[in-house]
Amino acid sequence: MSLFTTTYDVIVVGGGHAGSEAAAASANMGAHTLLITMNLQNIAQMSCNPAMGGIAKGQIVREIDALGGYSAIVTDKTAIQFKMLNKSKGPAMWSPRAQSDRMQFAECWRTMLEETENVDFYQDSVNGLLFDGDTIIGVKTALGLEIKAKTVIITAGTFLNGLIHIGDKSFGGGRAGEGASKGITEDLVAKGFESGRMKTGTPPRVDGRSLDYSKMTEQPGDEITEKFSYLSTTKTLQKQRSCYLTYTNQKVHDLLREGFDRSPMFNGRIQSTGPRYCPSVEDKVDRFASKDRHQIFVEPEGWTTVEMYVNGFSTSLPEDIQDKAIRAIDGFENVKFLRYGYAIEYDYFPPTQLTHSLETKLIKNLFFAGQINGTTGYEEAAAQGLMAGVNAALKTQGNEAFILKRNEAYIGVLIDDLITKGTEEPYRMFTSRAEYRTLLRQDNADLRLTPLAFELGLASQERLDRVKEKQHKADILIKFLQETSVTKEEINPILEAKDLTLINQSMKLYKIAARPQLNFSDFNSIAKLTTFLNENSIDKEAIEQAVIHLKYSGYIEKEKNNADKLNRLENLKIPSYVDYTQIKSLSTEAVQKLTKIKPVTISQAGRISGVSPSDISVLLVYMGR
Repeated sequence: MSLFTTTYDVIVVGGGHAGSEAAAASANMGAHTLLITMNLQNIAQMSCNPAMGGIAKGQIVREIDALGGYSAIVTDKTAIQFKMLNKSKGPAMWSPRAQSDRMQFAECWRTMLEETENVDFYQDSVNGLLFDGDTIIGVKTALGLEIKAKTVIITAGTFLNGLIHIGDKSFGGGRAGEGASKGITEDLVAKGFESGRMKTGTPPRVDGRSLDYSKMTEQPGDEITEKFSYLSTTKTLQKQRSCYLTYTNQKVHDLLREGFDRSPMFNGRIQSTGPRYCPSVEDKVDRFASKDRHQIFVEPEGWTTVEMYVNGFSTSLPEDIQDKAIRAIDGFENVKFLRYGYAIEYDYFPPTQLTHSLETKLIKNLFFAGQINGTTGYEEAAAQGLMAGVNAALKTQGNEAFILKRNEAYIGVLIDDLITKGTEEPYRMFTSRAEYRTLLRQDNADLRLTPLAFELGLASQERLDRVKEKQHKADILIKFLQETSVTKEEINPILEAKDLTLINQSMKLYKIAARPQLNFSDFNSIAKLTTFLNENSIDKEAIEQAVIHLKYSGYIEKEKNNADKLNRLENLKIPSYVDYTQIKSLSTEAVQKLTKIKPVTISQAGRISGVSPSDISVLLVYMGR
């Protein structure tokens, strides 16, 4: 049965972070898009912590913004605290993070989607997929409707056969208070897809009025705040809400251990893999038994709500154990629970079954994005959603896929890792995963990606003009610093104040500015520089670009050269018809891995676990023929 007479260009299944970015991207590229979700009130719901960004994740949000996505704008509009993490390290490590008002975040996302042309909405559960041979042609809903589409993007989050665990209780659900999604996994497995199970968890939410903050350490935001979006339409925070830090202790650990025999993690009821870098509190107590305490961050869920998120206390232990143990934490003695923590198991599909466009290899026009691919985190999901939305729209328009390389974006690293290496545990992005992280900084995502987004039709002329102006101002400032000399009378008082070696003759300003011990603000007393900045309206962003260039140009050039070498191998395409079983001298493991993953280039083949340098040499000889 179908009450929908339209054949959509793109159907997006799921309204989480991946689905929301997918719908926005495809619609902004002109594709008629339908977003189907089980509850329209929960679009872009922050299911876990009320925050965006963090180490490497902040870079991803900046990249999403540079590509015309919405996540950064929504975060800026709903932020209640902002921090730039790792500021004491080099700029490649700087990572923005913001606490958001959870309710405002979802409301703002829905408003922006409703204001986006080409997006239709429908509340229902998708419980089946429609195929024509090896091509997807639409979806079936719980109400029995059949909705046709040229492409389909599945962004089901934790809902595919989701199972929630609290102690010895288990019940179906994709999130607290919401049902699981059934039927999609079964249809995909019937088509030959490999599926698996993963696990994630969430901590209790408590009433902030019942906490004693005098026993905790206040964690305010940055004094000078920044923001995520490069657009001038969003503003930096003028006021902020503080978070608070406290710790578990030995008594807490002992009380938690009392429930280990009833823990679904330890008694075998949960057999799937959870996130290594965000373990439950019982897992931390068990794995790190020598540690006598663990950090607990108390994070507000919004401007006006009393609800607090207990970051660091993710758990699936029985509610009575949760209650006893958390009361032994300083400041939680009289805590009132709003809801208990829980773990959730759900289906995922190993991402080696996808191409770099996030289209599946088995079924044409079908795309996966988000936790269905084995990732964890809003930011990773949103990035995949945007890329799937872009490529689904391009597919309907008969255009080539849009694929970011590892030296172009963290998003490129994320997708290449998933497609090439796969994952057997929830994948989380870190700066260490990016071999070109000096190039992929949070400050230059717009310079890297907005020109590409403009060509796609995702970025506006306003965005492109702003990027050009930023680059121009940085360039003329660098030129000014390289051409302008300063006397020892101008510079030595600055150097003396910093206890640095003085100069005995005039010197180009860029040589002084490149010294790592000096900040650009130290040169405010140099009149010719101040005049230049004012006359040319050089803003903070342009100054930051110029200073990074001066201080790190050697490292940046080295990475660019390495990236150029990589890209030469990226240009060596492997024909799709290659039969690896017929190539002599390849190792057995290489044959198996290459046959399964079907790398597109020699460079990608070299990143596959189990494919050795000697195997690549064999391939190069074969390709040379």
